[in-house]
Amino acid sequence: MRSTFQSTALIICAAATFAAGSLYANEDVTNEVETSQSTVIEPSINPAPQHAIALHGAPKYPADFTHVDYVNPGAPKGGTIRQHVIGTFDSLNPFIVKGSPAAGINYLRSGFIYESLMQNAWDEPFSLYGVIAKDITIAEDKSWVTFNLHEDAQWHDGVPITAADVIWTFETLTQKGQPFYKAYWGDVETITADGDRTVTFTFSVKGNAELPLIIAELPILPKHYWTQEGKNFSETTLEIPLGSGPYKISKVEAGRSIEYVRNPDWWGKDLPLFKGMNNFDTIRYDYYKDDNVAHEAFLSQDYDVKEENTSKTWHEGYKVSKKKKPHLTKEEVNHSRPAGMQAFIYNIRRPVFQDVMVREALNYAYDFEWSNKQFAYGDYIRTDSFFENSDLASTELPSAAELVILEPLRGKIPESVFTTVYTPPVTDGSGSNRKNLQTAISKLETAEYTTLNTDGYRYKTLENGTRQVLEFEILHYSPTYERWVLPFIKNLKRIGVKANFRIVDSAQFQRRVDTFDFDIIIGGIGQSASPGNEQREFWGADRADMNGSRNYIGIKDPVIDELINGIIHATSREDLVTKTRVLDRILLWNHYVLPMWHYPKWRLAYWDTIKRPETLSHISPMITQTWWSSEAEKTATKTTK
Repeated sequence: MRSTFQSTALIICAAATFAAGSLYANEDVTNEVETSQSTVIEPSINPAPQHAIALHGAPKYPADFTHVDYVNPGAPKGGTIRQHVIGTFDSLNPFIVKGSPAAGINYLRSGFIYESLMQNAWDEPFSLYGVIAKDITIAEDKSWVTFNLHEDAQWHDGVPITAADVIWTFETLTQKGQPFYKAYWGDVETITADGDRTVTFTFSVKGNAELPLIIAELPILPKHYWTQEGKNFSETTLEIPLGSGPYKISKVEAGRSIEYVRNPDWWGKDLPLFKGMNNFDTIRYDYYKDDNVAHEAFLSQDYDVKEENTSKTWHEGYKVSKKKKPHLTKEEVNHSRPAGMQAFIYNIRRPVFQDVMVREALNYAYDFEWSNKQFAYGDYIRTDSFFENSDLASTELPSAAELVILEPLRGKIPESVFTTVYTPPVTDGSGSNRKNLQTAISKLETAEYTTLNTDGYRYKTLENGTRQVLEFEILHYSPTYERWVLPFIKNLKRIGVKANFRIVDSAQFQRRVDTFDFDIIIGGIGQSASPGNEQREFWGADRADMNGSRNYIGIKDPVIDELINGIIHATSREDLVTKTRVLDRILLWNHYVLPMWHYPKWRLAYWDTIKRPETLSHISPMITQTWWSSEAEKTATKTTK
């Protein structure tokens, strides 16, 4: 359910908490979707507190579990891990629209300095286990949820975490935070405290099984810190904030690097959910302006691990000396996290993209098969679902259960939803996609772009007599995509469409996206295995004109709004899958994006300065959380002997 903005990768975000599609994309889909789906425990008439909660079914780990399965419970503590980031940062406040937050500061991605009421287990679809909240109690009709806070939970300054912090955090994030928070928790009606350690959320709706879980994901901030004189939560800041997590910020060089140090006295270090985690004494992120420079820095061992997102680099760019070669591990690891949608994303607020026929036509000018062969060794798989690589994808014609939902919508949705499985146009990979270009021309002419101007570009004459030329800009923040985009632009020119590729820095890219100041962006909409309230943020009509929202496309469709509501109130996993597939079909056949590709493996390259658990979570490699230092392991071994 979540994902986050991070200027290094597409993500996502992160996943099982805020499935808000991370916009940023590298050549591969790498939305670090920290996904989770599970099922709400069936509460009794007198619901009892639970150590964990699942959306559908029961949590995997019982109350007496000692550790999760994707860690080395005996991993040694110590050492340093160095990582890289492309871009820059100017803020240590990740919760507001303003600024570019530093890597690791956002709890959705890492939880280094902030903790939430509960956290995901990364080998379940959507289950949460107590952290700041030691347990959770849910009303039988899902109309309220109560959390009892852990007695030991405290801020880094030793002040206890209380219900007042929870209430202040919720009110502040929904009033002053990113627009996403208000949408995500919009059904909360009241929050009340019963003493210092108990807090109850009541809802304006009943039966929303996901709502108690997404409330449990609330990151808690220190009221006593932020309400000091001179503090302004709405503004960017480089002042080191107060947290409650396993790490503290130790060093900050604005735009260049940030360093975290492990807190050996962290109150939560003995919780079973964190056994075998948070092993490095120091976590450091260094920023680079350019992918090529960053890669050379990795080969020079300036940082320890790289998740490779470019196929060409993976195949050709890891040649090191014979002396270094034994110290470098390069491996591909299969995963099963949802891929979401990486795509050319249309801004349908622009007049040129308001005609679905135009959006569809452009897809025929994109020769994925040729580009995949030329630039990616044929590695990539064309994406044909917003819920790719999951059981939520609409891969066949509508089922009987889907038709129950779809039939009343005839005339309001594309007829092809009923008759055809969505598949992007395919070529033979030879580079001569003449047939597809002819189809594109036919569709453009149907859209009344029948005339060429003196420059050879199509236009149509509007009712007011002005010409609307078929031209637009493709916006991104990295030159990595240039080799993929330029052949597309060349094909567009052949059918009378004018396009250019513009690269801006990551901060400008973010600003333009936040204000919807673009024609097309290359980006990603990450998804979790359990979609829900965050779908409002992606497609909801009330988000289309709200700066900073993730309805990048500008969709305002009452049918889609109603489908989102159905997903949020799904009564079972089967019901959720059915309703999500219906939404997927309608989004696809409206041609809101031009789909790109995905890759169902992690490409991991790392030096022998670090080691990883034998078993990785299938959702995220969790490098900073579960890996450990080789030097620390050697020291521990010597001490044991």
